[in-house]
Amino acid sequence: QVQVVESGGGLVQPGGSLRLSCTASVNFFEVYDITWYRQAPGKEQQWVAFIVSGGAPTYGDAMKGRCTISRDDAKKTVYLQLNNLKPEDTATYYCNTPQHSWPWGQGTQVTVSP
Repeated sequence: QVQVVESGGGLVQPGGSLRLSCTASVNFFEVYDITWYRQAPGKEQQWVAFIVSGGAPTYGDAMKGRCTISRDDAKKTVYLQLNNLKPEDTATYYCNTPQHSWPWGQGTQVTVSP
């Protein structure tokens, strides 16, 4: 059974940085396109960044220019580097395929506060 584990979140001051990780215990990880999402309390889920099999990234408007997505297929892990964080980036961050074909992990909480 596929297990998805996100990590790397925490409490950071505005302007700070975090590197999030998502590891999926799935066969043939390298063939999957993968998306990072976030959801703040009371708000709809947003997609943050997307990386295709082979590595080309695409970024959503929410954090364009302030985040970088990458992947290490050998480690079955996708990363999300967050920079110049703002209080409005406070949310739980998740990863999944664009089709939501993996079970949802517990997410990793990012809190941006002075």
